[in-house]
Amino acid sequence: MARPRKQTYTLDMYLKKVKKGDIDNNADVQRNFVWNNEQINELIVTVLTDDYIPPIILGEEENSKLHIVDGGCRTAALRKFREMNYKITSSIENSLIPYNKKVIVGDGSITYEEAVFDIKNKTYEKLPVELQEKFDEYQIETVIHERCDSSKISKYIKRYNNHVAMNTDQKAFTYIDRFASRIRKILDSKFFVECNNYSEKDKTKGVVERIVVEAMMCMNHLDDWKKQPKAACKYLNENATEEEFESFAENIHRLEKIVTDDIKDIFNKKDSFIFLTLFDRFTKLQSTKREMEDIKFAEFLKEFGKNLRLNKRNEKGLLFDEIDKDLSTKDKQVITDKLNMLERLMFEFLHVDNEKTVDGKETGTFVSDESFIAEVLGMDVKAILDDMDFYNETLDDLEDRTIRVGSELLNGQNRLSLLMMLIWAFHEDVDLEEWLTDYAAKNNTYFANPKKNFMHMKRDYERYCMKNRKTGHG
Repeated sequence: MARPRKQTYTLDMYLKKVKKGDIDNNADVQRNFVWNNEQINELIVTVLTDDYIPPIILGEEENSKLHIVDGGCRTAALRKFREMNYKITSSIENSLIPYNKKVIVGDGSITYEEAVFDIKNKTYEKLPVELQEKFDEYQIETVIHERCDSSKISKYIKRYNNHVAMNTDQKAFTYIDRFASRIRKILDSKFFVECNNYSEKDKTKGVVERIVVEAMMCMNHLDDWKKQPKAACKYLNENATEEEFESFAENIHRLEKIVTDDIKDIFNKKDSFIFLTLFDRFTKLQSTKREMEDIKFAEFLKEFGKNLRLNKRNEKGLLFDEIDKDLSTKDKQVITDKLNMLERLMFEFLHVDNEKTVDGKETGTFVSDESFIAEVLGMDVKAILDDMDFYNETLDDLEDRTIRVGSELLNGQNRLSLLMMLIWAFHEDVDLEEWLTDYAAKNNTYFANPKKNFMHMKRDYERYCMKNRKTGHG
């Protein structure tokens, strides 16, 4: 059997042949046009930017008539734009197309200058002449199987279309190119291989990649939660950091040491990101409770699976698995309610008081240091997050100069109060060094409640300043 021959056409010539019927796009067994606007848009951008389109596969009858074997949807999409007044939708990405604009100068000679055209909401007729010509002159490759009848054409259609298109999760993953290799490396860890309830199908269909993306969003960017996989991937691609992924990878390695067969079912494709986020918050709780080991988290999961999940209800009277009964499992409110319930149950199981609640009431909801500080000081949490490294470094230097080694004030539990005092001082543009030197010389204890302790230090600072003004010092 002879090898198929290759033939290259200009796109204008190819589409004219299709329009005249020289190339037929209506083989009996060919599927109907199934592309959406996003796919049509992307194909048009590919042509206008002169990127690669795979060859169209054709079958040729003895009478030289050609039938499209593979590429029918591409052909139909290109015809829609060129001949049927298709308007590129406003949702298109990369809509700015560079081209060389023809310019006639004063003496009648022609020159070219670099230009850019936005193709949003444009039809072929609305393109600049230069882009119309670029579209028409695009080189479309074809591969032609000779001496075909209807039986052979049907066979080739089955052969070339025997593939599975990207699903939603797989396509979404293409929008997180900055961290794709990092995520793939994380997925090679023992946790994602053994310590979960993901099926082999989940692992090949992009579900596990989506779980990582959801966990990263939930752990680090819950305020900007994106429900759709594509939107979440795009957001992380622009806003996530290497440090966030490094912290996530460390959590995964810690989890794989404690997840046993009797609790790994909790890490399923529906709720994994919730429990991965819960463990992340557990690790932050450990920063002030260092004697607590990771195994305690595993013990909580065992109790949750055997008892708490079936018997404990939240403040709305719902069991954990009832929280999403009327809403999507990916709705932000559902996620927040699940996390709040899990945190409360975890605190109760571990006998941990939530000392970071602003109003002194134990709500069972873990509050990050930055959120807690922002609420106490009445500041924007993002501003505090942006400068937290600076605040911590400054506090380290201040402590070295003012508090003697061995003082209880240097305990980790007192760190949050001192941080609030420092941030308050920066906000009020005051200097703490002389006051803290005096305060540390007279005090070696602190209140366990960080807000109460901060208010106590703030009052002491104000008394210190008033005393110095009366005596003429400072």
